Amino acid sequence: MRATLWAAADELRANSKLTPGQYRDPVLGLVFLAYAENRFEAVRGEVEAKASARNPATIADYKAKSVLYVPDKARLSSLVDLPEGADVGKATDEAIKAIEKDNPELKDILPRGYQKLERSTLIELLRRFAPLPTQLEGDAFGFIYEDFLSNFAAQEGKGGGEYFTPYSIVRLIVEILEPFQGRVFDPACGSGGMFVQCAKFVERHNESASRKLSVFGVEKTEDTVPLAKMNLALHGLSGDIRQANSYYEDPHSAVGAFDYVMANPPFNVDKIKKDDLAGGKRFPFGVPKADNGNFLWIQQFYAALSPKGRAGFVMANSAGDAPPTPRRRSASSSSSPAPSTSWSQSAPTSFTQSPCR
Repeated sequence: MRATLWAAADELRANSKLTPGQYRDPVLGLVFLAYAENRFEAVRGEVEAKASARNPATIADYKAKSVLYVPDKARLSSLVDLPEGADVGKATDEAIKAIEKDNPELKDILPRGYQKLERSTLIELLRRFAPLPTQLEGDAFGFIYEDFLSNFAAQEGKGGGEYFTPYSIVRLIVEILEPFQGRVFDPACGSGGMFVQCAKFVERHNESASRKLSVFGVEKTEDTVPLAKMNLALHGLSGDIRQANSYYEDPHSAVGAFDYVMANPPFNVDKIKKDDLAGGKRFPFGVPKADNGNFLWIQQFYAALSPKGRAGFVMANSAGDAPPTPRRRSASSSSSPAPSTSWSQSAPTSFTQSPCR
């Protein structure tokens, strides 16, 4: 079903006037609406059975079941059943507004702009997605979302690589770090794939990720933050994802705060305002001479670790070519030794706070 859905969605995109980037968010939004309706209907009978004419079911009753409340007009099935000639794009945008109104935690997460899609394309997408709430279970929506993210990223080329890291690399990092429980941080979190794989790791060991893990992310690109938040929601996770530039901003007060740090940051970024970073606690070994952000990223990862923390990340080979600017030290001053690391081009690397691999 995952392959069939993607093939259908991709064919529709190919016959539209939209780029993969323009088409991505509306399609992922429909996956989310299907997921929300599926979860809602799964508990609806139980909730309404406990209600009465004097005490009807409320939004709070559904929230108590860890389910989003989905009003009638926000259900995918209602959109599919619209009468001939209805403004489907407007109705879909209003469905998004309706589900956000009853679930404030979704504010500014779900995509808009369905009226920009060609009517025939949107109707066909709705028809393809309509069976999902009754045919799939919760976990399957997460897989579909991940597949679509991966495929859209491949179509977008370099731009897609900024928000999506291949599963094989993410899972390798997660399996090395073994995040059984604790605080997880990704200062370049993209669409949140590191967090999702951490959750799957915990669940493979028969534990609840929502109870064992707390996730914190930073993402520079405003349009990508909703992708991460939707991804977490589709996998039953909640997290604190902030839009910020990790070079200059520290919205989570990260120094020494996390048990696990994992990331796939952008490589070889230049023109960073290094003078603004000098002396900061997140860069304990100084700023590099080279006009390159790789060594700054590595210092951020190191600085964010708790005393027994572990970090794993993807980094370019050139990171080893950016030594820090020497700093004058008095005879009484001291600093922690840098962690011993080895590099390979675009390969995952890990270290702990102690100076050993």
